[in-house]
Amino acid sequence: MTARRTGLREQKKQATREALRAAALRLALERGPDNVRVDDIAEAAGVSARTYNNYFSSREQAIVAAVTAEREARVAAAVADRPDGVGLADAVIEAIVDQYTASGEPGGDALLLITTRPTLRDAFVETATVIEHPLTDAIAERLGETEPHTARVLAASVAAAVRVALEQWLRTTPATGGLVVPSGSLPDLLRTTLAPLTPALDAAERRARVGPSPS
Repeated sequence: MTARRTGLREQKKQATREALRAAALRLALERGPDNVRVDDIAEAAGVSARTYNNYFSSREQAIVAAVTAEREARVAAAVADRPDGVGLADAVIEAIVDQYTASGEPGGDALLLITTRPTLRDAFVETATVIEHPLTDAIAERLGETEPHTARVLAASVAAAVRVALEQWLRTTPATGGLVVPSGSLPDLLRTTLAPLTPALDAAERRARVGPSPS
């Protein structure tokens, strides 16, 4: 019974989070983000402002979360699900590229909204940091946790590389009609910024196969 109550509570929390994200993006697109208050988002989602603050610390965070929803969990799961025959470096890079492009990035009106608002661009870039902890667990599992700090250092480095790629991608350039478009190909930028980490990921995997050095 306790497990069931816990499961129902988590489902309710997830539903609330999804409602807040959806309301934030919808109102931002309708009114412009500068004309949306936290109270407006909470009311549209059917919760109190106090409840809102349990999930998001700002309106920008909620708006961006509508685009990047649960991406950190998807990245970690994708790394964990790669076959054993796929090297750690390839598993991490492909998981990042897949989840940040095919199924995760904004398009259309949401992309325009983010690229034209500095506060939303900053919030979007900062979402890279949240992949660190779940990715640490996924890397540690792949390595067999042979070295206690290795997985965390590698995951933090991956998050930093993703952040650099997103910053570069969101350096927008003018397009026809006065609109702006992201700078370059996001998949290419991600592969470029992650490439320097390949030797470290490969080395960690080799050490894990060999096992700890004799004392």
